[in-house]
Amino acid sequence: MDPSFFTMGMWSIGAGALGAAALALLLANTDVFLSKSQKATLEYLEDIDLKTLGKEPRTFKAKELWEKNGAVIMAVRRPGCFLCREEAADLSSLKPKLDELGVPLYAVVKEQIRTEVQDFQPYFKGEIFLDEKKRFYGPQRRKMMFMGFVRLGVWYNFFRARNGGFSGNLEGEGFILGGVFVVGSGKQGILLEHREKEFGDKVNPVSVLEAARKIQPQTSAAKSN
Repeated sequence: MDPSFFTMGMWSIGAGALGAAALALLLANTDVFLSKSQKATLEYLEDIDLKTLGKEPRTFKAKELWEKNGAVIMAVRRPGCFLCREEAADLSSLKPKLDELGVPLYAVVKEQIRTEVQDFQPYFKGEIFLDEKKRFYGPQRRKMMFMGFVRLGVWYNFFRARNGGFSGNLEGEGFILGGVFVVGSGKQGILLEHREKEFGDKVNPVSVLEAARKIQPQTSAAKSN
């Protein structure tokens, strides 16, 4: 056999493999394979069961969080994740302005492991509740698996959070994507719904504040009716 044919064949196989890898990397950095989100309705959110995290847990309907004054709610992907801690700190920086508006800041987590929620609390300046059925992560629950680690946007988010001084751990489930909601009082509705599309895809704090300013406390809403 002519050695040149063998060399050419190996080169072709190698070039084909490199081309396939390049195409896969390119597609992984588009939205083609991302889980599609489905917007939540107010009725869906209202019916979610949440549980307090104190010594005597109480189960209640989520609508209690926003019924009177609206609310900003973070659905935390994983409390020990340094990217989630970064977003929690960003939202917490809005707390003084939210307090002026009378709008509370809350978070929900999907599991309670050892001291993970307690260790998350320094980054988040609001009350935290447990969503055992993970309904705040729906209606269509979305996951990002190992594809996230080949996305350039995710690596940018990693470096941004690390440079910001955030650190974390690998405890708990971290593939189900989270989000942030701004919900108006009473039946005012969902004023902002941010669905995390990849690890570290933070909500814009300016958008959160703009949505919070649209909230009408229930007393004001009642007077206008």
